[in-house]
Amino acid sequence: MKFKTTKPVILASGSPRRRELLELAGIPFNVLATDVFEPPIREGETPADYSVRLASLKAETAAAEVPDAVVIGSDTVVHLGGSVYGKPSGPEEARVYLKELSGRTHSVSTGVCIIDGNEARTFGKSTEVAFREIPDRLIDAYVSSGDPLDKAGAYGIQTGGALFVNEIRGDYHAVVGLPVADVFRELDEMGIIAREPGKDEP
Repeated sequence: MKFKTTKPVILASGSPRRRELLELAGIPFNVLATDVFEPPIREGETPADYSVRLASLKAETAAAEVPDAVVIGSDTVVHLGGSVYGKPSGPEEARVYLKELSGRTHSVSTGVCIIDGNEARTFGKSTEVAFREIPDRLIDAYVSSGDPLDKAGAYGIQTGGALFVNEIRGDYHAVVGLPVADVFRELDEMGIIAREPGKDEP
């Protein structure tokens, strides 16, 4: 499917996973990776609200550079029992994360902020992910691959981390990094998706 948009659309993320997911929506967009300081979670702030706050920071930073475009910011937070698992600082921390998540059910919250001029829409999507008991040799092999080092929670559900998953309850795409169906719906409600259909590439 291909769609046209009434304004340029910018994805404020350098994540190849978010780019691939937004491509599923069939809308044209450009990427503007934002380099923003990600503040720690505030006292009393839920991880879900934290993910929305980080998404808003990214979107606002990009929107200041491209004020005539519609900007989409997103951020994903893995959390369990009050602890937030961001991107690991290195292989050892990745091992620690995976050992703590092994055999337990954690939550993945992805926040989204869409800015169109003076209008900003924010929302979040949380999904529960149940991990199997992960043998140490599998953790070591996965960490050695380097795959977990740039991912929240030290795993990618769409890559080798799929071997750890017993069950998910919620939106798979939100775990990967962008609840694309919800993003498309919001863009459509905001009048960004043109009523004239686009054309598939030959």
